[in-house]
Amino acid sequence: MRFGKTLRESIYPPWKDQYIDYSKLKEMLREDKREDEDVPWTEDDENKFCDEIFNTQLEKVAQFQEKTVNSLQERAETAFEKLRDMAPSSDDKPKGDITAARLKELKAELDAIINEVKELKKYSSANYTGFLKIAKKHDRKRGDRYKVRPMMRVSLSERGFNSEQAYTPLLTKLSLMYYAINQNLDEGEQGQPLDLDLENQQEVHNGERYTAHKFWIHTDNLLEVKTAILRHLPALIYTQQAGKEPDGNEDPKITSLYFDNSKFDLYGRKVDRQVDASSLRLRWYGHLDAKPSIVLEQKIIHENGLSEEKKFNVKDKYIKQLIDGEYKMERTVQKMERQGQTAESIEAFKTTVGEIQDFIIKSKLEPILRANYTRTAFQKPSDDRVRISIDTDIAFIREDTLDRDRPCRDPQEWHRQDIDNGSMAYPFKNINQSEVSRFPFALLEIKLKEEGGRKRPEWIEDLMASHLVHAAPRFSKFVHGVASLFDDYVNQLPLWLGDLETDIRKDPQTVHDAEEQRRAQQAEDAMVVGSFLGGGAAAAAKVGSYSYKPATSSPIGKSYLSERAARDARASLPTNGHSEQDAGPGDEDGTNGTTQQRSYGTLGSVFPGFSLSRYSRAKRQRAQLPKGVTKPEVWLKNAGPLQVEPKVWLANERTFLKWQHICILLGSLAISLYTAAGKNFLAECMGIAYIVIAIMAGGWGYVMLQKRRDMIVERSGKDFDNMIGPLAVSAAMIAALVLNFVFSYRAAFAKLDAELLFNETETSFVGELV
Repeated sequence: MRFGKTLRESIYPPWKDQYIDYSKLKEMLREDKREDEDVPWTEDDENKFCDEIFNTQLEKVAQFQEKTVNSLQERAETAFEKLRDMAPSSDDKPKGDITAARLKELKAELDAIINEVKELKKYSSANYTGFLKIAKKHDRKRGDRYKVRPMMRVSLSERGFNSEQAYTPLLTKLSLMYYAINQNLDEGEQGQPLDLDLENQQEVHNGERYTAHKFWIHTDNLLEVKTAILRHLPALIYTQQAGKEPDGNEDPKITSLYFDNSKFDLYGRKVDRQVDASSLRLRWYGHLDAKPSIVLEQKIIHENGLSEEKKFNVKDKYIKQLIDGEYKMERTVQKMERQGQTAESIEAFKTTVGEIQDFIIKSKLEPILRANYTRTAFQKPSDDRVRISIDTDIAFIREDTLDRDRPCRDPQEWHRQDIDNGSMAYPFKNINQSEVSRFPFALLEIKLKEEGGRKRPEWIEDLMASHLVHAAPRFSKFVHGVASLFDDYVNQLPLWLGDLETDIRKDPQTVHDAEEQRRAQQAEDAMVVGSFLGGGAAAAAKVGSYSYKPATSSPIGKSYLSERAARDARASLPTNGHSEQDAGPGDEDGTNGTTQQRSYGTLGSVFPGFSLSRYSRAKRQRAQLPKGVTKPEVWLKNAGPLQVEPKVWLANERTFLKWQHICILLGSLAISLYTAAGKNFLAECMGIAYIVIAIMAGGWGYVMLQKRRDMIVERSGKDFDNMIGPLAVSAAMIAALVLNFVFSYRAAFAKLDAELLFNETETSFVGELV
């Protein structure tokens, strides 16, 4: 279906004049003109088009959306004030004039707000897709000199088209009001707390309910996020059989092969968030030529927001037959019967296979997209309450046969053999680059097991609210891959595409302040609802709110970072005769703006463990281990059996042999000099000196051999090099050579003087005789 028709069908009649004028923009591009009828595209045409799309159409849509959002928020606040007026002033007083008629009237108003929010979401999605579509048409037909699509993405991101986070506070407040009204009208589930986590998806695995939270991580923050997680959860080491890696200890490469049909029905249903929207994929670890275990998975999202998975293992040689409906996993069923499995499990397996196969055949599904990524997982052994994964090196590759003349995949095969047979890996430079889309960020997914009354771990809350991550609650690899590689085939695009053109890194303090204010507002709203229900704080806790206490670094409380930075700065300065107790209250609170500005961002203020101030040392000394935790007797690096490669021992012995070689050379020189000295006292002394130096070299080599051997056995982290021995031997050699030269020089001149004196005496004696 062409996008123009899709746009006309999605128009909400009361807002029909506020949509993008897609037809007008196409006319300006002269889209319907043939090449022989078209006239050259001039600079004036380019200016007119850009002025129309950016200054007229985009401004019209953005201003209307902003105006509508503000109007909805005002209506929600008005309804909330009405609910607040109905609440009793205290727990011991009766409720206000709460009648069923007034509650139903208020609920009808909330229904109208919710319906308009849904229409606004569709409005944003249609216009967002329209702007990107027309920008791509411009770049393809008129973009010889200027490309406007990157600028359009940035503009859409700046105008709030790319994110649903603006709707979250509004939806949270509406959900609280719905819960309170339903409780009084006896239409809700009594005693059932309301889930305020509207952005995140719930999943069911093996009968257990999980809440999935998804985030993007900038590459600059990836290491910091991993270290923050490793402080609480160990990295999950994949076995060689599961990961199919050479040593079994590296993070595995995962490949997901997604299915869809030529009309992209699964993609459309998933983007629209339709009831029972499904996705289907084949997933395996490592390279396909290593014969890994392949899993066929179907994921279904039900009306209540829960997702359900159906999956079974299949060998690669049966996949094509399974897709074509020629094979129904008879061999696996026979194997299960031979193993003596129960009839119920066999029948459940047959049912799962039949449902997935019928789904493939009826929907005419075929492999359409490949997602390849490296996964790092974090989880405590035998504890699945918190499961975290980080996917990096994410690449999406076309796997379709939509172009029958130049298919990306052989239609007779279920996968691309040029990739799998060649064991290609990221960044996939050996294939057509128009068939590859590389995701610029890492993907963090946190799955928390739902347990009644159990709060999330505090460190999880801090991580999710920190500046290190960018929330992407509705992100889907399947949706993103299709939108990136098949945008010509689909008429709806996900709103997060605009974020790819922006810098997702954030200022830490700004993010922290915004999160503190959000939590304070949420706690206040929950208290109002709790008062309306007649339970005060207890009722507020029942609807999902916890007692709120502003953090010391929030705008409401003191700034802990600035306070600590000021203390460290004062401790590092001379006391000038004043003790710490003499400091004024303003100094203790860190209210000196100059000191705070100068100290914030230093190593001691960011990493307290590296601070050398008395405050930090005292704090570390006062630190107590948690109950049940004992101080380890052995470093973690020293635990386990000693495993040293032979080349380490041989390198140590080779260094020792070098020293012995020097010792033998010096010793041979010294003995030769001493033997040839005869009655020359100087030569004897120098020979003895060289013997001493040779003994020093040999002794140093042996001492270092033993010392380095002990360091290897102890797994010491110290450096193995030592400059004292070589410098000492070199200095002794230089001193010996200099002294040898000096003494030889003096002896030679003394001998010359004696010869001259003898010649003079002989000459005078001969003269007297004559």
